[in-house]
Amino acid sequence: MKLDIYDINTAKTSGSVELDETVFGVPVKPYLYWEVVNWQRARRRSGNHYTKGRSDVSGGGKKPWAQKGTGRARQGTRRAPHFVGGGTVFGPKPRDYSYAMPKKKRRAALRSALSEKLNNNAIRVCDSLEFKEMKTKYASGVLNKFEAAKGLFVDVTSRTDSNELKHNETLRLAVRNLKNAKYIAAEGLNVEDILKYDLLFVSKAALEQIQGVLNNG
Repeated sequence: MKLDIYDINTAKTSGSVELDETVFGVPVKPYLYWEVVNWQRARRRSGNHYTKGRSDVSGGGKKPWAQKGTGRARQGTRRAPHFVGGGTVFGPKPRDYSYAMPKKKRRAALRSALSEKLNNNAIRVCDSLEFKEMKTKYASGVLNKFEAAKGLFVDVTSRTDSNELKHNETLRLAVRNLKNAKYIAAEGLNVEDILKYDLLFVSKAALEQIQGVLNNG
């Protein structure tokens, strides 16, 4: 299974690359998308919502009125939920929404999404994703050359001497202000972004890294 290689700056072909059929030639399983995207979104939820219970609100140091003789129902504190300014019953508290998802299922969903993109002719492998200019206007021009309404750019990262991740800064800064484009490192490739963007731009080095990870189960 071969795919053309493009020059990102000219949108012209410059060769071809062999694709791994165990990554790009698997049956498409849309039901996996629902499971994995929900898992991704659950992990992103901050879970910092908070409401005050009756023990958190101020006031209520003494009984609102006498226990007997007033003709009204007995009350012990104004912090009770039925009073204005009282505490909330069973209100939301900070919590962690994330849950576990089997690695095999996550990778199967990725392979399925990549295979669907290939079936729809929505993958462009590039020799390199180095833009000639670090400008938003230039990045928008690249999308226009490939006739892409929305594009996801996937490139490799490297480690500096201080063990920090080094990204493709020219690409990252050029697309960061575009609503219809996004840069992502190869190790961060995910199902939600693959489905969200029309065209997938992958550097040759990133393609090798993705196939190396996904063809191992």
